Amino acid sequence: MLNTVERRVSEAKLDLAFARNKLVRKAFAMLRAFHGPEEWLTSMELSQRAGVPKASGHRLVQTLEDIGAVVRGPNGRYRLGMLVVTLSHKVSIGELLRQAAQPILSEVAVKLGCTAHLGVLENCMVTYLCKISGSSDFIVHTRVDAQHEAYCSGLGKVLLASLTPAALEEFLLDGDFVPLTAKTLTDRAQLRAAVRQADEQGFALDDEESACGMRCVAVPLRDGDGITIAAISASGRADRLTLERVESVCEVLKEAAAEIERRFNPR
Repeated sequence: MLNTVERRVSEAKLDLAFARNKLVRKAFAMLRAFHGPEEWLTSMELSQRAGVPKASGHRLVQTLEDIGAVVRGPNGRYRLGMLVVTLSHKVSIGELLRQAAQPILSEVAVKLGCTAHLGVLENCMVTYLCKISGSSDFIVHTRVDAQHEAYCSGLGKVLLASLTPAALEEFLLDGDFVPLTAKTLTDRAQLRAAVRQADEQGFALDDEESACGMRCVAVPLRDGDGITIAAISASGRADRLTLERVESVCEVLKEAAAEIERRFNPR
């Protein structure tokens, strides 16, 4: 008899935990339903976007309003509240990316015998968030938190491909491009074509354009909406990271990118 009671109590606790878990997921689904910080939506619109029944959606919105996650405005519409703003200020996207990518890039660096990088685009420059060396016989002169020109790197081309056409043209027309090696692309038409190619093929190549004797392959990292937010790369000696190896290196990087994206954005 006692075992039966204990089992029923245990099952009841599991049911309660499952219900709370579903409630939390629904609450976050309601918050994700906003497409921007300035958007005002009704409770019904939020429920429809989140795929939540109207009645439970209405109760959730009231709870979110009580804790400051949403704010009620005119005509019964809601927008994101100060709680969301406050929490977002406590999170560094760069640090989250770094933490998600570091263990995976360590495996990539060792597997390929290259130096693996994680970078983001800031003011049309590549900022390195992570660097891991998998070989000691070739030094790549980069460092974490330093910046590098985007036009002559694999990471840069991938990240430039994420710009709008207007933003890319503004970048291309903003001054001259200094050749770092004999292979650096400095012609605007060639750069435009290289960026377009990176966008179409899903990876970019730095063929001794930023440093003599170094070749680099880079692929994008995307968020849950498919927007490029960063890029990862493998750099190494050109005589080892040959053009014949580019395809296989690219596949390793794409697999790593998919795993980083999953860790960074489990949704």
